[in-house]
Formats: sequence, C-alpha cells, structure tokens
Amino acid sequence: MSGIEGKVAVVTGGASGIGFAIATEFVDRGASVVIADLNQESVDKAVAEIGSKCSGFAADVSSSADMDSLYKEVMARHGRLDAVVANAGIGDHGALGTITEEQFDRTFNTNVKGVLFTVQSALPFLTEGSTIVLIGSTASIQPPRGMSLYGGAKAAVRNFARTWIQDLKGSGIRINVVSPGAVDTESLRSALGQALGEDKVAAAVKSMGEDNPVGRIADPLEIARAVAFLSSDESSFITGVELFADGGLAQV
Repeated sequence: MSGIEGKVAVVTGGASGIGFAIATEFVDRGASVVIADLNQESVDKAVAEIGSKCSGFAADVSSSADMDSLYKEVMARHGRLDAVVANAGIGDHGALGTITEEQFDRTFNTNVKGVLFTVQSALPFLTEGSTIVLIGSTASIQPPRGMSLYGGAKAAVRNFARTWIQDLKGSGIRINVVSPGAVDTESLRSALGQALGEDKVAAAVKSMGEDNPVGRIADPLEIARAVAFLSSDESSFITGVELFADGGLAQV
C-alpha cells in the first residue's frame, strides 16, 4: 500500500513542471488524479501522457467560480475528494522601485488568491482524513534579490497553512506546505536559455546547485515524492509544517 492508493486528488498547475510530476507520482501510487491548468490543450496533452487514471479540467485558480466548477466536476466524476495540491504558481522579478501594479496583481492573484480559492472551494467536499498540500518556496525565507513579489507571496502561503489548521481544528483535515528550492523543469531551462543562450543552460543549472549542501538542484520527482508523503496516511499526525525539499539550502 502506498498510503494514497485509491484516493482522489486534485493537482492545480498539473499540466507541466512540478505539478505534472506530482500528478504522475500520485497515479503511479494508485490514486486517481484530476489536474487543473489554464490551457485546455496543455491539460489534454498532460492527461494523455499520465494515463487513464488522470483526467483534466481547464480552470483559472484565481477565479472562485472556476474552482467551484472544478470541484463539482470532480465530484461528478469520482464522487469523492481526498487530497488537494495547490501547486499553480508563477514567478516575476523586479527590484524595488521598478515593480508595476500589473506585476503585483499577476503574482498575488495566482500565488495567493489562487491558493485561497483552491482550498476554500474544496472544503465542502473534504472529509476527515483528507489532506491539503500547498506548494511554497525557499524564497519565502530566502528571497533572491529582485524577487520580493514572489517571496512575499510564498510567505503568505506559509502563513495560510499555519492559520488554516486552527480554522479547521477538529475536522480531521490536514494542511502542510512543501517548499522547493530550484527545480530542474522545462520552464527553468527555457528561461535560462532565453536569458543566457541554449549553449549555457547546462552550466547554469549546475551552477545553481553548487551552494546547495546536496550539490545540485532538485528533480521534479523528488518534490512529488515529498508531496505524496504529506498526502498519504503515512503522515497522519503531521499538519501545519513547511517541509523544505531543497537539499538543505534553507538550513545553511
């Protein structure tokens, strides 16, 4: 038994990157997964790759109406909801003095409002033993220069969890945060390629991991395994924690 076998999970931002890895890991462990992402074509492509125990839904996490519709569809398809992973997020850079209102709204709408609506809309369908995992970031405590918007949004996510476990006291619903450092995703390599040139991507990825005690950045699967543990019955007495899945970077 995997601790999540037979469960029904929703993973937002599940069409690519960390979210795709989480959805794949859940299915591999015997769960049924509904992924949500903005673009229907990307959702359909991911579902086809993950397999028959995965289905998809196009939704904007910053829209409470979209999230309400998502969970109604999940209940129609599966009749239950056991695990929610609020993974959808975006990053934006800007030093103080250059940040625009558009950047602020875009970052906080997805990374903060989106987490709120992902969780709040799910509550009517969650029961004792259900789990919620929020995807944070080491930027919540160690934001790099120019990333105050992203770091501030992820700090809000941590404090959501710390408050919500009090709001849900006695419900049997657990909430935890998994905070990765740098993760070797296609989007990271694409961004590095655009900024530095494709020929320098491998060296840049290697350099990003040099200050990490493990000596490298994470594979998305390693983040997915941490999320699977906190979504499983094996972590039944763990709630309100922020687990830094970052190779020790936040500890030194």
